[in-house]
Amino acid sequence: MKSIIIKYGLLVVATGALCLAGCRKFLDETDPSNYTEDTYFTKPEHARSSINAIYASLRDPMSGDFNGAAWTMTEFATGQAATDLGQAVNSYYIKDLHNTADNAYGENYWRNYYKGITNANLSIAKIPGINMDQAEAKRLLGEAYFLRAWYYFNLVQMFGNIPLITQPVDLKSDQLRPKQATPEEVYKLIVDDLTAAENAGLPWMDVSGKASLGAVKSLLSKVYLTMAGYPLQKGTSYFDLAARKAGEVLASKQFKLFDTYSDLHNPAKKNIEENIFMIQYKTQVIPGSWQSLIIPYNKNISAYSAETGGIYATADFVKSYDPADLRAKEGQFFFTEFTNQDNRNQKVDLGGYFLYKLFDVTAQTTTANSDLNWSLIRYADILLVYAEATNEVSGPGAAAYDAVNQVRRRAKLPDLAGLTQVQLREAIWRERWYELCFENVTWFDMVRLRKAFNVSTKGFDSYVGHKFSYGPVLTERELLFPIPSRELRNNPNLVPTKGY
Repeated sequence: MKSIIIKYGLLVVATGALCLAGCRKFLDETDPSNYTEDTYFTKPEHARSSINAIYASLRDPMSGDFNGAAWTMTEFATGQAATDLGQAVNSYYIKDLHNTADNAYGENYWRNYYKGITNANLSIAKIPGINMDQAEAKRLLGEAYFLRAWYYFNLVQMFGNIPLITQPVDLKSDQLRPKQATPEEVYKLIVDDLTAAENAGLPWMDVSGKASLGAVKSLLSKVYLTMAGYPLQKGTSYFDLAARKAGEVLASKQFKLFDTYSDLHNPAKKNIEENIFMIQYKTQVIPGSWQSLIIPYNKNISAYSAETGGIYATADFVKSYDPADLRAKEGQFFFTEFTNQDNRNQKVDLGGYFLYKLFDVTAQTTTANSDLNWSLIRYADILLVYAEATNEVSGPGAAAYDAVNQVRRRAKLPDLAGLTQVQLREAIWRERWYELCFENVTWFDMVRLRKAFNVSTKGFDSYVGHKFSYGPVLTERELLFPIPSRELRNNPNLVPTKGY
């Protein structure tokens, strides 16, 4: 269906295969609240509403309960996550390296991120035709380009050869059942989109949570870092581009590390300081949707009625931290005990290392309605991008050391110094593993580096052949997630992912 329905201030495009195809018949042709593309994009407020709809797709993979949640897909793929949620079979298929093209997590990402792309394409095509302030129109288009780049960046890393769709599609379009593009073609669009967003007049920060110049430059630095590695292997020149973009974020002085790790899950710290770009939630309106998934199974500690034990850290991973590392201390990144829901003076042993860095204390203890945002890009990540890229370009130097040591100092670890380029490279990688765990970053690092962290040696193994601490061994197959079987059935032009 290609009708456009305005509901709760968001634009929703009802879709079929690839969220692209459908009919133009109104649900109710006499109801003025129903719109087509031609009748809707006529006012400045329509432009803003259409952009808001693009953001909505960020939330969908976060939702989950007893059936698990799509956002855990890239965490179970690292070998550093455990679960007690037996009925969430999709988690086990990935965790135990028995994944299939029928996995609902991959299908969730594919469907919702292409829906976001569809809405971005519509806004990019239609906003220039609206009679409105041109500077504002340019800023709105900047948000659309940024979000389209975000969705494509994640999809190309997850699935490899994917359809590249840049225009609104109808039943007559030759992109109704598109063929796959190469990663090189997808990355070119991503860079072009982010360059357009960079020049759109966006503010450095946006406390309401909309895309900002800081978010654009940060994402561009991550894209260049990935392009320097696998699968494109563009090398030193792209490490240099990554360092330059990350360096612009650092030089802006608009962002800083939080003083304490508790601020990482403090709703009062939304969209400021360390939080460069986040998925937006609001208690009693659109509450954060992952709290019941990150608490232990039926330990009676939470105001939530569902305690699922859906995801937590393996003991082997947590014990690999330096004993002095603040991040591994109780109640920092992880927690092993909490108070009983009926008697907050009574401690409960949780039996594992649960994710305190994602834990909404108020929601868990009283409201069961989270006001916490989900961070997609934070400043610690960009400091480590800068450190890694700078070391690759020019070796150990004051700038690289300063960036990585800012992250280490907060963890109460001594400064790095006097290392070779190879030693500093691996030290920065370790900081990324320890600092950014369970934030949908680590698996992407594994794939671009073709490396996996060995929790026993604290070194890095080749990705292919790496053995998880609980037994399974990675193969070339696990470098990508499979294109969903539903998409393969709906589009005969798609080629199945190798190994699936």
